[in-house]
Amino acid sequence: MSKIKFFITQSWLLIVAALFFGVLLAGAQTGLNPLIEANEQKKLSDNMKMLITDATDFVPATEEALEISVGKKTVLSDVYKGMTADGDIAGYAFIAEGAGFADKIKLVIATDSGFTKYMGYKVMFSNETPGFGDKIKNAFYSTQYVGAPIQRLELTKAGDNTVINERIVAISGATVSSDAVIKIFNTFGRKIKSQLQAQGVIQ
Repeated sequence: MSKIKFFITQSWLLIVAALFFGVLLAGAQTGLNPLIEANEQKKLSDNMKMLITDATDFVPATEEALEISVGKKTVLSDVYKGMTADGDIAGYAFIAEGAGFADKIKLVIATDSGFTKYMGYKVMFSNETPGFGDKIKNAFYSTQYVGAPIQRLELTKAGDNTVINERIVAISGATVSSDAVIKIFNTFGRKIKSQLQAQGVIQ
């Protein structure tokens, strides 16, 4: 018996089992995708409501997601209008992401209706170091962005975190994660504002 025939004879059951479970896993993933997407959309909606509290509904601000250059790649960012019960625009929210210390950081960032200042952010996804980088979710750091101007933000290792301006005080022991959030704001904020102005969505 040749080596090839011997291999096939000895391993056919393993090959069939691998194919069977591969198809099974693919089917399960396909079935779970709608549920995963629904959960992601609910998380996004809940976070936007926490950021733009006057809004009762969120609708797309543009017909298509905006293309944002991030280094050598292009990332799509969905932009939403937060609408009040009276039909006024309470603010805007958009998806933004970038590299963190351990993995990708994905945020939803909110602005006022004039797109002149930020109303804060919520973390949609991150795998930053527990006790250090994951403090980007904590109020000490995140509240510094509430009311910050939509211009280039700067990270500082020391300062008063209660003073709201373009200078953001870093998390002690997590400068990389702190800087990652700054970079996400600086990469997306002004570019999205410029594209919305070009489309006539904002002035």
